[in-house]
Amino acid sequence: MRWVEPDILAELEAELDGPELALGFARDYASLWDQRFSRLAAAVHTEDRPIALDAVISLRIASTMVGGIRLSVLAQALEDAIRRSDFVQGQALLATLAEHGVRTVSELQANYILKKRLTLQ
Repeated sequence: MRWVEPDILAELEAELDGPELALGFARDYASLWDQRFSRLAAAVHTEDRPIALDAVISLRIASTMVGGIRLSVLAQALEDAIRRSDFVQGQALLATLAEHGVRTVSELQANYILKKRLTLQ
């Protein structure tokens, strides 16, 4: 199973009337990964439910938009734990979420961002 579903990125391109905006969104997603994860992890560790929910929902939606379905599903599990205020489970999910995030960003960069940038030049 892939980390990024190319069909979803193709749909995003169609919705945005071309690859330029979709490429920009994908680049922003990749460049913001560390910041997003750090914010989420800090909120989970301090058990700050409102900030954790905001961070995980943002991550889930953005991941879905770039085709990172595996990461999105895991973010949903973390969101569910946060909604239950189960921060023990939330902290347990963070390591897997970090790994999924790194793999998703790596595949997005290699198989979409770099290739699209070359075709648009």
